[in-house]
Amino acid sequence: MRTLSILFVAGASAAAAEQGPIIPEFTDQTRGLPIEHSYTGDWEHFVGGGVAVFDCNGDTRPDIFVAGGSSSARLFVNVTGDDGMLSFADGTGDEILGVTGVYPLDIDSDGHMDLAVLRVGPNILFKGNGECGFTDESAEWGFDPGNAWSTAFSATWERGLTFPTLAIGNYVDRADPNGPFEACDSNELHRPKGNTYGAPERLEPGFCALSMLISDWQRTGTPELRISNDRHYYVDGGYEEMWQLDPLKSRTEADGWKRVSLFGMGIASLDIDGNSFPDVMLTSMGDQVLQFNDGSSYANAPFTLGTYAHRPHTGDDLNPSTGWHSEFGDIDNDGRSDLFIAKGNVDQMEMAAMADPNNLLMQITDGTFVETALEAGVATLERSRGAALADFDGDGRLDIVVVNRSAPMELWQNVTADVGNWLAIELRQPAPNTHAVGAWVEVRLDGAVVARELTVGGGHASGQALPLHFGLGLAATADYRVQWPGGDWSEWRNVSANQRITVNR
Repeated sequence: MRTLSILFVAGASAAAAEQGPIIPEFTDQTRGLPIEHSYTGDWEHFVGGGVAVFDCNGDTRPDIFVAGGSSSARLFVNVTGDDGMLSFADGTGDEILGVTGVYPLDIDSDGHMDLAVLRVGPNILFKGNGECGFTDESAEWGFDPGNAWSTAFSATWERGLTFPTLAIGNYVDRADPNGPFEACDSNELHRPKGNTYGAPERLEPGFCALSMLISDWQRTGTPELRISNDRHYYVDGGYEEMWQLDPLKSRTEADGWKRVSLFGMGIASLDIDGNSFPDVMLTSMGDQVLQFNDGSSYANAPFTLGTYAHRPHTGDDLNPSTGWHSEFGDIDNDGRSDLFIAKGNVDQMEMAAMADPNNLLMQITDGTFVETALEAGVATLERSRGAALADFDGDGRLDIVVVNRSAPMELWQNVTADVGNWLAIELRQPAPNTHAVGAWVEVRLDGAVVARELTVGGGHASGQALPLHFGLGLAATADYRVQWPGGDWSEWRNVSANQRITVNR
């Protein structure tokens, strides 16, 4: 039986020294969005509904690009003022239909965030101009947009390449006359040749991917691609996948990859148990499965940890929950990572809960998680899909944006009192890979080390390009160091709390 050693910070806030959690408090700031926006559409948009959170104009305030499905995707530019009330302006240009998900990354390493846009139909690579303007550079960059039903994405910079390698996951093959069941499409790996892309390499067979994440899960300096798949459509014979990128090869049971099948919707990754290896949260229809990583294999967390969130935590609907986007973040800055899960029925599936509130699971001193969404005010019952935790007002507290299917998206401002101190770390290095994707940041507090990996991908159709956020509890300073892509470590450096810093290689 595996013994878990859950990391907690000795300098955590006084309120967190008790067994129970701080109950977070959020206020509904949806009125701060310029228009009411919903993710809409028929069965091709039962999945997807992602949101990208990133800084599109260099003012350090996170902006929002949100999928629309059969409605147009929208760009909302953060114009929050000194009063701290969340406010956004409509920066949408041309209508873009069929969008399922969005991921920000600096593809051409010019210092401005670009966007990988997933669609039902041809995907798009948008080049950002640093002023919240975007142009379609798919053809100029040699990118084959395909014509599939794309629902998952991840990216990394492989050694010696100037452009990122892009992984795209596709769902059901709409052209298969025998579909939709057992008609999963193949996935794609787009590798660059200089500053242009070659023909995509097929990752086959596909098992209806709904989330992907490229991560150095073994801390060897060689990232691999994990794919979470929806067994609703692959029916049987499919499983969660792990692909080696170089040489391109799917891991098998023969080399230690244990086959697991679930109704996979999303992936979140973070080192929870403090052993420096990234653990994963897999959302699903039914159990939300947290797997601990010891550097060679994954093992399911015990049920008593409190993360399975398998049924609605409020109301009288006892059917299984359906989890979509999940994300770790320190909501109260006590030095322990908490967990948000966006929930919602696929559409009208009677086997699953219809009244399915989102989860806000706060980690307490013994390492277990306690549900607080109802008390915090974020346990809404819409059919949620994509989401993000982000500090939209720059006060060091993580806010929440949630995309809903056939209902208006939601924006929640974190106004929790008596939170701990914090630190936000942004990385920069010379081109290529200006934002140092693949780097690790370690923060040391009272001898405990918290590790974060900078990745592109995961979630449910939702991506971020933001500083890495660390809760510090009562600590007024913290030590940090960076393992840059390629393996070089910086020296430990001490920095004062409650600020955002940029670390240059």
